[in-house]
Amino acid sequence: MKLIRYGEPGKEKPGVEVEGTRYDVSHLVSDYGEEFFANDGIEKLRSTFDASSATKIDRNVRLGEPVKKPGKIICIGLNYRKHAAESGMSEPTEPVVFFKATSSIIGPNDIIIIPKNSKKTDWEVELGVVIGKRANYIKEEEALDYVAGYVLHNDVSEREFQIERGGQWVKGKSCDTFAPLGPYLVTKDEVADPNNMRLWLTLNGKKMQDGSTNDFIFNVQYVIAYLSQFMSLMPGDIISTGTPEGVGFGQRPPFYLKDGDVIELGIDGLGSAKQHVKAYSE
Repeated sequence: MKLIRYGEPGKEKPGVEVEGTRYDVSHLVSDYGEEFFANDGIEKLRSTFDASSATKIDRNVRLGEPVKKPGKIICIGLNYRKHAAESGMSEPTEPVVFFKATSSIIGPNDIIIIPKNSKKTDWEVELGVVIGKRANYIKEEEALDYVAGYVLHNDVSEREFQIERGGQWVKGKSCDTFAPLGPYLVTKDEVADPNNMRLWLTLNGKKMQDGSTNDFIFNVQYVIAYLSQFMSLMPGDIISTGTPEGVGFGQRPPFYLKDGDVIELGIDGLGSAKQHVKAYSE
């Protein structure tokens, strides 16, 4: 099942996409937030949804982020071997963990704003894992039992803020519009192996990233179990699992996003998204 949220920013309604057709389900569920996932919402929706009586959604209607107000976005840095190499950094011996402010979340095709005073805004296509039930101190072999589904994420990053300004990475990751999510949340039953998924990104039509999650240093199960040793993973939380090689920071010489750029990105089975880039203006 593919879960979508559609409508104007801040007024999104829940829907589903079935065999390419989008349907409203606001008569069945209030929204896709923590309460929905915690109360077995996916299975309840699956059992009550009837396409023959549901209202269709025009495909031109804006899509919002597929999860409403996740409690946290937890990101894993340097989690692809080739990306660690292009960054000139050693492969980590434990997952590199940082947070991304939830205020940075936007819909999959919304505009990315290069922030004020930015010099090095970069792109990162990533696989996002959506948690389906509370996880504490779990084992790696049971980790996927705690997954609701998967989502496409562009972990937009300002490299000067992140690396050159001291402190932690979070301030280079959390600017407004820096977390486009979607187009939809794909439930875990539709993903055969999250550790073998192709993901790609183009900039102005040129392929920049073309990798696979089989290059993970720490796979999805390991990351979920690892994080659960340090914090409660709550229903609706999103874990962004890192990016493959091909970011602007890794180019020789490096180059970054500018006003007017167009990013397209996707993950096989999770759909694709298109984001126009604009410079900040007062």
